[in-house]
Amino acid sequence: MESLIPSDPDYESRVHASAVQQQVLTALGARLTLVRPGEVHLEAPYDARLTQQDGFLHAGIVTALIDSACGYAAYSLMPSGSRVLSVEFKVNLLSPARGDRFRAEGRVIKPGRTLTVCEGKLFSIEKGKQTLCAIMQATMICIKE
Repeated sequence: MESLIPSDPDYESRVHASAVQQQVLTALGARLTLVRPGEVHLEAPYDARLTQQDGFLHAGIVTALIDSACGYAAYSLMPSGSRVLSVEFKVNLLSPARGDRFRAEGRVIKPGRTLTVCEGKLFSIEKGKQTLCAIMQATMICIKE
């Protein structure tokens, strides 16, 4: 993939500042672990309050984590003074999300002035073993203020 160049040299600080304002990430115990142009990773611990009836991470939580990673990957390439919102996404749940912690990865596939297409993945991590649990294709929109 070609190298992606952010239009805002202070993109990393802007992404971090936005993430700490996102209450859902706080509620999930999620934190950013990697921020670079067009790619963001975040991690969240297992929390039994966020599971479904079989003890797996709920699909809505899986989706929220991947959506946030994709949104911030897109946001890293957007200009200063802009905001990012999800326009659409599709999720494939591949494996039950169970483990000690989870890592969501978002990557920009096709940046654009208004719309950016991303791919996302969620991995469960248990006893050092990673399992791919879900994939996402998402479109994000740049809202200029």
